[in-house]
Amino acid sequence: MSQGSEAATVNEYWGRENLGQTILDALAAVGKDLGALTVEDMALTDQFHSGGKPATVRLARLAGLGPGTRVLDVGGGLGGPARTLAAEFGCLVTVIDLTESYVRAAEMLTRRLGLGDRVSHHVGSALDLPFAEASFDVIWTQNSGMNIADKERLYAGLRRVLRAAGVLAMQEPMAGPVQPPIFPLMWAREPAQSFLRAPAVMRALIERAGFRLRAWDDVTAETARPGAVAPPHAVQRLVMGEALEAITRAGERNREEGRIVMVQAVFERP
Repeated sequence: MSQGSEAATVNEYWGRENLGQTILDALAAVGKDLGALTVEDMALTDQFHSGGKPATVRLARLAGLGPGTRVLDVGGGLGGPARTLAAEFGCLVTVIDLTESYVRAAEMLTRRLGLGDRVSHHVGSALDLPFAEASFDVIWTQNSGMNIADKERLYAGLRRVLRAAGVLAMQEPMAGPVQPPIFPLMWAREPAQSFLRAPAVMRALIERAGFRLRAWDDVTAETARPGAVAPPHAVQRLVMGEALEAITRAGERNREEGRIVMVQAVFERP
C-alpha cells in the first residue's frame, strides 16, 4: 500500500470532523469548567485505548519516564497520553498521527490545557517518520499498530529515530491462542483492516529489529472493563457512535475466549 492510499484508508475509517469541539461540548455537558480543564478532567475523552489513563500511567512507570525525557508518541491520536506524560511525568513529547482530524483536535486540546510548550502534534506516517536518526530518548506507541501490516518496517523505523540506550515503550493488542478474532473491532470492521500477530511472534520481530527486551507484561485482565457502559462523554462513544455496542460485545468475547490479548512491553536499543 502506498503512503497516499494508506493515509486515505486510515482517514476514511478514523476521521471525524470538528472532533475537538465535540469533545469540549461533551465535557461541558457533564459539568467540566472549560476554562480550567485538567488532564484528569479529560481522561475519558482523550485516552482512546484499552485501560484508559491508568494504562498510560502504568506504562510510563514501567518505562521509567521522567522530567526532560524526549518522547516520540507514534500514532498518538488525540494526544491524551502525550499530555499525561508532559503534565504528570515532565516529558517533552512529539506526537505523530496519520488522521488529520485527530491532529487538529489534539492541537486545540493541548493549547486549551496550556501544554503547547511541551507537546507538539504532526500529521505523518509511522512507516515514514520525518525525524533525524537518534532524535528521541523514548519511542511510545499505545494501541497504534493494529492497522499496520508491515511491522518489520515499522520497528526498523522506530529504532532509527531512537538514540542508543533509548527505550521503546509499547502497549499493543495481539493475537490470542484462539483464532480468528470476532469482528467488528474498535480499529477494524473486517479482517482486511486488522493485522494482529501473536505475542511470541511480536517479541521475536521486535528483537530482530535491534531491540533488547526489558519488560513484557500481559495486561489483558487489568485493562478490561467487563460489563462497563461507556458514558456519553467517553471518547469511544464520541468517535464510534452507534457502532460501539457491537464493538463492545465483540471485544468482551475476544477477551473471554482468548482471541485477543493486551501486552505492555519495554525494550531498549543497545
